[in-house]
Amino acid sequence: MAVPKKKISKSRRNMRRAHDSLASSVYEECSNCGELKQPHHVCGECGHYKDREVVEVGDAA
Repeated sequence: MAVPKKKISKSRRNMRRAHDSLASSVYEECSNCGELKQPHHVCGECGHYKDREVVEVGDAA
């Protein structure tokens, strides 16, 4: 059975985990309404994607 020969120090363990954090999300402005949206996604506010309307967005009343 595989068993570590020596204890891994907190410093060495944390250095290994330094790159494991989540990256922040990237947002861009919608070319139609100016709201922030994720790249390559349909805008949730106006329903546009690549300068054309693909989803009809109505009032949620």
